[in-house]
Amino acid sequence: MPRLKLTLEYDGTRYVGWQVQPNGVSIQARLAGALEQLLGERVAVEAAGRTDAGVHATGQVVCFDTRRTLPLKAYWKGLNGFLPEDIAVVRAEEVPPDFDPRRWSLGKRYRYRVSNKPTRSPLRRFTHWEVFSPLAVEAMQRAAAHLVGRHDFSSFRASDCQAAHAMREVRRVDVQGTSGDAVSFTVEGTAFLKHMVRNLVGTLVEVGKGRRPEDWVAEVLAARDRKRAGPTAPAHGLVMEEVFYGEGPPPRTPGGTADGDDEE
Repeated sequence: MPRLKLTLEYDGTRYVGWQVQPNGVSIQARLAGALEQLLGERVAVEAAGRTDAGVHATGQVVCFDTRRTLPLKAYWKGLNGFLPEDIAVVRAEEVPPDFDPRRWSLGKRYRYRVSNKPTRSPLRRFTHWEVFSPLAVEAMQRAAAHLVGRHDFSSFRASDCQAAHAMREVRRVDVQGTSGDAVSFTVEGTAFLKHMVRNLVGTLVEVGKGRRPEDWVAEVLAARDRKRAGPTAPAHGLVMEEVFYGEGPPPRTPGGTADGDDEE
């Protein structure tokens, strides 16, 4: 029984997120429906991470088992014919029977984009957080350095996050861009808490606006208190860019990928 791994790109604007929910249409529901049309059977689709309503992806990874044997190109040519224009399969691979897109993950990379032009931007309204205030890019770069490493990220988790604990390892936080135009935040780590990336960005933007000093980010991290951090950045500025894998499942380590991710 073949097990297939698909890499998806999607615009999350019209969806309630990855996961099937009763209050609207999800990416998962659209994909499952398209697969049923292609395969002639209903399959269970698992994902590397649950993206929240409005969040986009260029590298979401999903997998499923099927009784049908089709050439791989059928999944990125044929399947795309059944998917709406804002969801696409960009790569298809056959994987071992025990492959788990979440538990085999070695980490993920997210990118968050902020428009800091003084006026609104019609072309960025669904892809950037518009703050209408110039941001000090270098100050945010220095502040972001406090977040790299293995820490308790309780200050940056959503109040309803269900993760067993908040220990996570962040490998990099890069801040690039231009004050008065657009800034991107690239965050890479082993695993993430619910809304963790968006809360990190919201906190760094407070520094960029000059409302807080650079060292304040270290104080927030040490406090382990969500109330001490900045606001949660809107979902539509976030993109799941890539999920990283090795040759097999990684070892189970505290705060590592075995804990999984909550919604981003």
